[in-house]
Amino acid sequence: MLFKRRGNREAFEREAERAFPSVLGTALRLTRSKEEAEDLAQEAIVRAYEAYERFDGANFKAWILRIVTNLYINKYRQRQRGPMLNSLDEENALEPVADEQEAPDRALLDEMLSAQVEEALSRVPEDFRMAVILSDIEGLSYQEISDITNVPIGTVRSRLARGRMALRKSLESFAREEGYLNRGTWDD
Repeated sequence: MLFKRRGNREAFEREAERAFPSVLGTALRLTRSKEEAEDLAQEAIVRAYEAYERFDGANFKAWILRIVTNLYINKYRQRQRGPMLNSLDEENALEPVADEQEAPDRALLDEMLSAQVEEALSRVPEDFRMAVILSDIEGLSYQEISDITNVPIGTVRSRLARGRMALRKSLESFAREEGYLNRGTWDD
């Protein structure tokens, strides 16, 4: 029994070490505070270690990021009891969404993740920001994001579309100045 626990502990440590940059980065982007992010990441690691026997072995990164987002929602979101945002699905509205691999905003994010992007991302409404972080920065699938946030895939898609739109609007002038966009490229 001791050998099995030691093996689980070593396996957990290997997985946690590989996933920790994503855990801390996601926590930082969610909380927007270094101290709170460190606390959130540490608590997520502790919770994951305590629950590691229940981990199904499929995708450790998605599993631990779910723990991070659940902790964030439970602890930090309650502090800021602001208006709740509805998804497009709940409003019965349709919005065109590009295929997950072909999203034009994804290419822009991949090329210029910088201080300006981080600043713009911090201004995106929370639910939308979480979807953008998990998809475009952490590279999770729509299904994994759906599982992490406990919302339907359609809601994930609409939150991504809205989050990317908010991010795009916030970054448009910066992108033009840096030569990522020509005049008229994103004009409505």
